[in-house]
Parts: sequence; C-alpha cells; structure tokens
Amino acid sequence: MIFDKLLEETRIPKMVKVKYHIQRGEVSASQIPAIIRESLESQHLLDRIEEGKTVALTCGSREICNIDIILRSVIELLKEKGAEPFIFPAMGSHGGANAEGQKEILAGYGVTEETMGVPVKASMDTVILGKSPKGLEVHFDKYADEADYVIPIGRVKPHTDFRGKIESGLMKMLTIGCGKQHGANICHTLGFPMMAENVTEIARVILEKKQIPFGIAIVEDAFHGTYKIQAIAGEKIEEEEEKLLIQAKALVPGIPFDKVDVLVLDEIGKDVSGAGMDPNVTGRSSMLGRWKPFIERIVVLDLTEKSHHNGCGIGGADITTQRFFEKMDFVTSYPNGITSHDPCSMRIPPVMPNDECAVKMALQTCMDNDRTMDYRMVWMKNTLHVESFWISESLVEEAKKNPSLTIESEPEEIPFNENGNVIWLQEPVQTYGVHENQKR
Repeated sequence: MIFDKLLEETRIPKMVKVKYHIQRGEVSASQIPAIIRESLESQHLLDRIEEGKTVALTCGSREICNIDIILRSVIELLKEKGAEPFIFPAMGSHGGANAEGQKEILAGYGVTEETMGVPVKASMDTVILGKSPKGLEVHFDKYADEADYVIPIGRVKPHTDFRGKIESGLMKMLTIGCGKQHGANICHTLGFPMMAENVTEIARVILEKKQIPFGIAIVEDAFHGTYKIQAIAGEKIEEEEEKLLIQAKALVPGIPFDKVDVLVLDEIGKDVSGAGMDPNVTGRSSMLGRWKPFIERIVVLDLTEKSHHNGCGIGGADITTQRFFEKMDFVTSYPNGITSHDPCSMRIPPVMPNDECAVKMALQTCMDNDRTMDYRMVWMKNTLHVESFWISESLVEEAKKNPSLTIESEPEEIPFNENGNVIWLQEPVQTYGVHENQKR
C-alpha cells in the first residue's frame, strides 16, 4: 500500500505509562439516595410538590455517572409525596434530532420505562413560552410544558466552546435541553460568543414561566466519578450554579505538558464530551482557539459505541482512521453541526487505513518538532478518562518533575496486529475511571 511505503521510515517512539494524581470524588453509588434525600429535606424542597401533580424530570444526552441511580432516587421521593413523575429526553439535536433516537440514547444509560418505573415521554415538539430580552423565542418541550412541575437534573461543568459565569449545567439544560432542536438552534443563532448570555436569558424566562420547584445539580471529578450532588431551589439555580461551575472547573485536568507534538486518542464520542473530545483537556477548540499543551497533531482512532454513530467533534482532529469513518453516520452527526451553527466540528480529516498509518502520518507531518530529539507524544483512551495514559520517552524527564505524575512502566513499543491496529483496542472493554465502590 502506498501509505506504508511513504511512511516506512517514520518511527513511532517507545511509550511509558504514567498515572495522573488528581482529585477524586468520594460519593459511592450506595450513598446517592441518602444524599439526595438529605439535600432536599434539609431545604424543605419536597414540600413544594403537591400530591397528585405530574412532574417532568430531564435526562440529557451526556453520559453522567450514576444517572440512573440519581433519577430513581428522585422518582422514589416524588412518589412518596404522591406525585406522578415521568422522564423526558432533554437534548437539542442529539439522537439524529428525532424522538426515537433520543429515547435510544437514554436507554444506553440504563434509563428506560422498565428500569425507572415511570413513563419516558419523547417528542421533538415544543411550545413557545415567550421571548428573551434579545427577542429570541423561548421553546419548551411539549410534554414538559403539560406537566405541573419540571425538575432539571444535570451535570455542571465547563462548556467546550464558550466561557461565562454560566456554562454547562441546569440553566443550559432548561434552555437547550428543554428547548429541543428548535430551542438549541435559536440559542446558537448569534454564535458561541453570545452563548453564555443567551443561555442565561432564555433560562430566566423559563424559570419565570414554569413551575420549577428545584433542580438536582451534579459535579463529577476528572475520573467521571460522582463528586457532588446538590439540590437547588428553583429561584436559586442561577446563583448556585455559578458557584458550582467554579468548583467543577478546578476539577478538570488538562494534559500536563507545555507542548505536545502528537496526541493520540483511542476514541471520541458524544458520551465523552459534547465536542467529542473535551477542549478543556486538549487545549484546542474551533471556537476558542488553542492553548496549553499546544498540540500540533491530534489523531482519533475510533468512535465510542454509546455515541450511536454521532461523529461530531472529528473536525477537531487532524487525522483519523477508516474504522472511525465507517462508524460515523452523517444523518446522525450533521444535525448537531447544523443546530450549533458549527460546520467545523463535522469536517472529515485525512482518513488512514489503520491505526499505525494514522499515527505515523501525524508524526511525519509535524513541523514544530525539534528534530534533534524524539517526538513529544501523548496517547490516551479519551479525554474523559485521564487517570492514566502513555507518554513518549522524550516527555519522561518533564513528567518526573511533575508531582501529579508517576511513571508506571519501562519504555515499550506500541503493539500493532497484522492489520496495523493497536492491539489493546482488540481486548475486552474495561471499566475506566470508576471507583470500586461506584461499580454496580
């Protein structure tokens, strides 16, 4: 094959495994029901729920650790009050921008009518509640609009493409999740520089118009473990979310090097990050530009199963593989880019026949590398699980000076099979980044 010939002199450096010591959460799955009950009862928030009333609970498109347990815990408390809860997919254009596709995403997280014991009502239809101060229509899921109460449940974290006092969290869940594709499209109309302001203004209209007794905010650690769960009174959601975002930002670890020539990711996906790969880790965003670790080439080898063929985010890579390309479905992926007004996220980079060629192409095309030394390369599973990864020998001395890193192996050659694909991708899927006491 021509690629093998062109790249035959390019040598992939030996790699060393490192452990990244960063703050972990201490919340186990078994503790969650009691934490939620105590948070709600200590603030008397359950007293706001009247017997016989219907309650719509949000469930978004991102994979949140223990989301099924969190939802079940809230459902049980609502049932104790004599309420009639149901779940609805609170997401914009994910799942191919159709109701069945969005229910499929929830099922992948263990959220179904059977497991939750309540209806899951999915629709892309919305009602218009009013307009924001900028004149943007405020859309709201039709099933949620019919409910007596709406309770947003979601993760508070830094957004991948905009910055503000409010980024990803309950306010965005109300604006974009509850707004469905119509609301998401409208919120993105003025571009990412206006997103923080738009999310806040639209959510304020929803908080004013709808009965939102409280929300459940979740903060995760860098290992995708549950770090904190907090019930927030509806009227305090904006104020408290700002504080939680500061905590969440402190928990996000970027790649701990000043400069990286090549970053190899085993996979990207919507379950990993809204951007497929988290710019807060890679230091690269189509909207925000580039920052530390100033990566010259990013290689993406595969697409996660839970992404349901949504390959949005591949535009942030420089090289990918035939395996990824064949898994990506344009009908599922492109609605995201259209809705977010971001065609860059859908661009297809050069496609190599296998992993080895993809990595070699990245190395061969690096221009900023100091040719007197080996390539500075980092190899990670994905940007959500950063507790351990591989670095090239040229980064070892820098790693030794970082108290957050521990060297865990001798230099090793990356093993490829006869098809040129890295062997560990052929091994059974492991449980990454989950504490022993969080496994169920």
